[in-house]
Formats: sequence, structure tokens, C-alpha cells
Amino acid sequence: MKDHYDFSQGKRGAIAKTTKEKITIRLDPEIIDWFKAQVEGGGNYQSLINEALKAHIKQQAEPLEDTLRRVIREEMQAGKVAA
Repeated sequence: MKDHYDFSQGKRGAIAKTTKEKITIRLDPEIIDWFKAQVEGGGNYQSLINEALKAHIKQQAEPLEDTLRRVIREEMQAGKVAA
């Protein structure tokens, strides 16, 4: 370890640039607890919430016919696995 460090050229703020925007949001404690439980042992519950919101938005934009086809495929696949 050095006796002196030169920070004269240092800059304040985050080191890494991000495309995410920092906001304040109020969520029910059980929502946060559920997401935290999903990433126990590693991971980031905030990223998981972000992915869940993205999936919801994508699903809302999906035409009804595509939604029905996707659900039917998923159910048929689940039936094959169970059999």
C-alpha cells in the first residue's frame, strides 16, 4: 500500500456508464420479498423485476392470436413432459 495516492485527475460519479435510469418506486413488501427469494444465492432482484416488467410489456404488445398460439404450445409441451 502506498503512503500517498494522487486523485488530482479523478472524477466524481459512477465509473461505468449505464443505459438504465435511476428512479424511486414504492412496491409492496411481499413483492420485494418474492423477488429477493427468487435470486437467493446470487443475482440481483432489481434486474429480475426489470425483466418481469419487460416481459409484461412484450406480452401486452403481442397480438391475441400469437398469445393463444404460445399458450397452446406451452400447454402441449407441458403435457408431453408430464406423460
